[in-house]
Order: sequence, then C-alpha cells, then structure tokens
Amino acid sequence: MKLSLYLIRHGETDWSLSGQHTGRADIPLTKNGENEARIVGNRIREVPFAHVFCSPLIRAKQTCELAGLANSMQIDADLAEWDNGDDTGKTGAEIIKLRPSWNLFRDGCPNGEMPAQVQARADRLVNRFNQLEGNIALFSHSHLGRALAARWIGIDIEFGECFLLDTTSVSILTSDGLDTRGRAIKLWNSTLQNSLPIPIPIDSQSASAIKERAIQGWENEGGEVLSNLSTVDINQLQEASDAARSIADD
Repeated sequence: MKLSLYLIRHGETDWSLSGQHTGRADIPLTKNGENEARIVGNRIREVPFAHVFCSPLIRAKQTCELAGLANSMQIDADLAEWDNGDDTGKTGAEIIKLRPSWNLFRDGCPNGEMPAQVQARADRLVNRFNQLEGNIALFSHSHLGRALAARWIGIDIEFGECFLLDTTSVSILTSDGLDTRGRAIKLWNSTLQNSLPIPIPIDSQSASAIKERAIQGWENEGGEVLSNLSTVDINQLQEASDAARSIADD
C-alpha cells in the first residue's frame, strides 16, 4: 500500500488570531477553534486511518478529539511545535524590531530550538512514518508542519518558510517508496475558506446574497469561519461548488 500523511494544523487560538508565536505555550482552542476542529472532522470522516498521531500540546489534542479521532490518538513528542524560547508570545513584527534580519527557519530562537534541532525532529518523523502504510492522520502545528513538509521532499528546513499553514488546514504528503524520489506533496493548506465556495442553497432570490458572501469569504482568507458551516453536511459541499463558483464569477 502507498502512504498518505494527512497533516492537520490545530484550530484557532487567541494567539493564532493575534499573530503571537505560541511555541510550547500550552494555549487551548477558542470557541471558534473548537468549531473549526469539528468541521475538519467532517472533512476527513470518510478517510480510513491506519494510525492517528498527535502533538502533546493541548491545542492539537483538542483538535484531534473534536475531529472525532480521540480513541485512535497516539501522542508523539516530535510533533510538538517549534520551541520559541525567549520569542514565545511575541509577534513577528516585535521580533524583527529587535533583530531586523531574523528568519525563524534560518536563525531559530534564543533559548529555544535552532533549525538543526527541528530538522532532526522532522527527519525522525519522516523516517518513522515512511515505514508505515495506508492513511495516517497527524495533528500538529504551523512551524513544525512546514519543517516536516520541507524534509519530506528532501529540501533544507530553511525552505519551510515557503509553506504557509492556516488553522485546521488539511495537507497530504504521499510516498510510494523509501527515498525522496517516491515522496511528494499531494495537497497543501486546504481549508473550507480557500478550497470550497460557501455552501448555501441556490435560488433566484438568494443569488445576490450568495455572491456577496462568497466574495467576502475569499477576500478575507484566513478569517472567521461562518457559523452556519458547522451544520452543513460536508457531503453536499461539492454539489453546491459549481453553482456558487459560477455566481461569484458573474
């Protein structure tokens, strides 16, 4: 069997909203983050997972639990977020004021992890997961996930800065062999906001409202999840996709 790693970033937290570097600070999900986790659970509910691995941090564990995979969850310390050390709680802008040329994936964090240390963790994960088969769920974090993607395809961790990850995004890393020639990124940073139109029933009276909401959703990429999405049957999304897309393009 081929291997498919479903890399899922945790849901929204107060610090993901503010842009603060969370690192090892054990901050829980917001109410909206909990809702995001339930929605991502709907997105992946038809996938038969052979294994489910999760970071030990509470925001990742809550996401895994609310996604409906608590009974299969195995904690893996290597999936924990990059230790930001003295930069924990600071925004990128605040760090750059102190160190103008700073780049996390090149420079690391004072009293935290250096890129070589995170690369070693990512390489351990690559080696372990590449011995498995089937569909594997990984509940982790932004910077660790980006580092893992870079190492999965055999490039230096510094290129991890190019792989952006939104909260509760789903990415798929695949392998059909034991070396980098058989490894690929099949899907990256897929969320309801950036991959599917807003699923509202289509009729002549609601067309104008649908168009307005679709445009707002795409203009505010990474913004708040619409509350009505939590009640939508995910299996109906594709049926609404073509119609909503054609209206938004008018």
